[in-house]
Amino acid sequence: MADDLPVPPLLNGNLAFFFDLDGTLAEIKPHPDQVAIPPEVLSRLQQLADLNDGALALVSGRSMTELDSLSAPCRFPLAGVHGAERRDSSENVHLVTLPPELVETLRSDLTREMALMPGTELEAKGMAFALHYRQAPEFETRILELARTYVRHHPLLGLQPGKCVVEIKPKDISKGAAIAAFMDEAPFAGRQPVFIGDDLTDEAGFERVNRMGGTTIKVGKGETLAQWRLDTVRDVHLWLEELTSHQLQEKKHITERREGYESLSRSI
Repeated sequence: MADDLPVPPLLNGNLAFFFDLDGTLAEIKPHPDQVAIPPEVLSRLQQLADLNDGALALVSGRSMTELDSLSAPCRFPLAGVHGAERRDSSENVHLVTLPPELVETLRSDLTREMALMPGTELEAKGMAFALHYRQAPEFETRILELARTYVRHHPLLGLQPGKCVVEIKPKDISKGAAIAAFMDEAPFAGRQPVFIGDDLTDEAGFERVNRMGGTTIKVGKGETLAQWRLDTVRDVHLWLEELTSHQLQEKKHITERREGYESLSRSI
């Protein structure tokens, strides 16, 4: 879709919310350890989850351990490492793994190769590896070719480009597949999905949610499959604040109408 997408409306109805983290709920930083979700945003997320019967999940390239740490004291359903690990609302954990010998080969080889490119960083996630080059963009082409080489030689592996990062992960894992898995379970089942993300890694989620008849929101510039756009992380925070306030008001009106009908019924 084109760059001139409209701002998303304030949504009502039987909804299920899915949020990316970096570049969506939190500003992107030079190093992943510097990222934080503001406390007031976490409060709004918890409020939105409560208003929608718990149908809110974080869907990220980060591990679930990192997601729990960044979203504490809240505890949401999670999809980490693009869906290779997932925790549902009943606290059941679903994992996609790679053979240990393949993981060890990747760890050893990638550590050696990345050491030859100063300023790059290898992030090991257990069943996936992120090759970061934000601090050394001159190595982008070399890193992409390195990752493609391993994926070509190992049919169990897939490639996931992102913002100044490329990830090697289990094949056929995607945020779209993770969202679809959530949508088959309570409390998400039967609801209309809403997915908000900012990166190439989120496009699979946009594609799947569009097919489900849901709402998709891109954060930032660039071509996208999303239907709506918010320009910055700060705009996401403001939209989230307005959305929760809007849903609270709608819930209050519904409660007042119900109580009015019940009172009228008793008087009759």
